[in-house]
Amino acid sequence: MKNMGNMMKQAQKLQNKMLKMQEELAGKTVEASSGGGMVNVIANGRQQLVDIRIEKEVVDPDDVEMLQDLVLAAVNDALDKAQEMVSGEMGKLTGGMNIPGLM
Repeated sequence: MKNMGNMMKQAQKLQNKMLKMQEELAGKTVEASSGGGMVNVIANGRQQLVDIRIEKEVVDPDDVEMLQDLVLAAVNDALDKAQEMVSGEMGKLTGGMNIPGLM
């Protein structure tokens, strides 16, 4: 019974650390670009886009598909980087344990 109490305390500590980490990650950002820097995207640790910058030279009304591809590539790269950042921080917190449902 004592072991169960200790496990519950440790689970509570881990949960508190995870909540704190999530708050910290919300303030961290990653940046990605495509088209040689013509499209830049910034995402935060909550995997939310916080900024998209598009250079006007890449805006061509006759080639909208290219701009769409560049935005899509930059967004996907930014979200991948944000996920890597979260995974790295989570790994530090859990000591590399693979705990299903945490990410």
